[in-house]
Amino acid sequence: MSENSFDLIVIGAGPGGYVAAIRAAQLGMRVAVVEKRATLGGTCLNVGCIPSKALLQSSHKYEEAKEHLSSHGVEVGNTVLNLEKMLARKDKVVKDLTGGIDFLFKKNKITRLLGLGSFVNATTIAVTDDKGQSQQYSAGKILIATGSDVISLPGIAIDEKNIVSSTGALALPSVPKHLAVIGGGYIGLEMATVWRRLGAQVTVIEYLDRITPTMDQEVAKTLQKILVKMGIDFRLSTKLVSATKQSSKNKTTVTLTLEPASGGAREEMEADVVLVAVGRKPNVAGLGLDKINLALDERGRIPVDDHFQTPVPNVYAIGDVIRGPMLAHKAEEEGIACVEMIAGQKPHVNYDCIPAVIYTHPEVASVGKTEEELKAENVPYKTGKFPFSANSRARANDDTQGFVKILEHAESGKIIGAHIIGPDAGTLIAEIALAIEFGGSAEDIYRTCHAHPTLNEAVKEAALAVDGHAIHV
Repeated sequence: MSENSFDLIVIGAGPGGYVAAIRAAQLGMRVAVVEKRATLGGTCLNVGCIPSKALLQSSHKYEEAKEHLSSHGVEVGNTVLNLEKMLARKDKVVKDLTGGIDFLFKKNKITRLLGLGSFVNATTIAVTDDKGQSQQYSAGKILIATGSDVISLPGIAIDEKNIVSSTGALALPSVPKHLAVIGGGYIGLEMATVWRRLGAQVTVIEYLDRITPTMDQEVAKTLQKILVKMGIDFRLSTKLVSATKQSSKNKTTVTLTLEPASGGAREEMEADVVLVAVGRKPNVAGLGLDKINLALDERGRIPVDDHFQTPVPNVYAIGDVIRGPMLAHKAEEEGIACVEMIAGQKPHVNYDCIPAVIYTHPEVASVGKTEEELKAENVPYKTGKFPFSANSRARANDDTQGFVKILEHAESGKIIGAHIIGPDAGTLIAEIALAIEFGGSAEDIYRTCHAHPTLNEAVKEAALAVDGHAIHV
């Protein structure tokens, strides 16, 4: 095999791509990864999941010190925000983790190709660097894992200063007086939480009549009430018509023109910073898919079969560029399954138990079906719910907002959905996801001994409630 020839070339070094590459190397393949970003880890590690969680944690600690520690008998005096230091900590977390992937690539003898990858033909990739110089590489299999990009709004130019994407929202040099967030989804709510905690007035503008439309409706309503109590203002059923910047000698502001989603009188709102967080789209620009006659579906995604194989036999795709939720952990699961299938193994990805999490406080986590979906599909089900206000550990922690809800099929007895809003929900949901993976019932959960006192006991009590005999409520 020549120096420029590989068993597998992966285009994209995000969570799906780099994990797939490592697993493929473990399986004995000679692997190369093409990535245009100077650091590995993709959007998630560089300007997405990881830096946002670092800021969420830091801003939570700031708010806790400023407003909540005194109830625990901890008097901290005048709390001062050092935003520069907070952002530096976030950057260090990112640097350490991306550097860790570099180490893993070296450990697994994975070749890294820096530049933009595009198809020459079905077995050849051209990698073009930032100077325009190109080199070609070939492989028996090629895996597209290029992730997703921010969706922009027509006529609204993102400059990452006053009108920002999630990338710019992670690096604002000062706390805005008024932050307007366009979009009431996961990303918008997390960033709204960060900057509200740090002192900004925050308004969330959402075209639909509710936030997080794919979430269980009861949970979504509870989350909105909690965020309103935090000080975030919501303008639902509202359309953004335009965003116009005005600059004076010392300041630039943005004037938003809004109107009801159903039509009606327009109004104006002024903000220092506007975050556009209306969703993401598959990142397929520049791949040269036309060179291999690979057409996208009606939503701009790459079509694949159940083995992640595209209509071009030796070309595969995973993650945000294919159907399904745009989640880093979904891409990781697909990446591993894809290369194991290429190696002749028989893995599977159970899309019914892929959790989704919003890292606000309290956190929100869900897996499986919502009540609204079950009703629409005429599926018979039973519900069990337990509030954190009745959980002893939550009480001891003074963190009692929210509840656990478990949905069980009324005939098969299998758990088919679960929704948690409360402390550490993103961790607690894993137990229920495992139960769904194994076809477990609520009884399987509540017959399992849970340590006391723990937050996990709320999951056990919700499972008990499915059969009508919760103990502590």
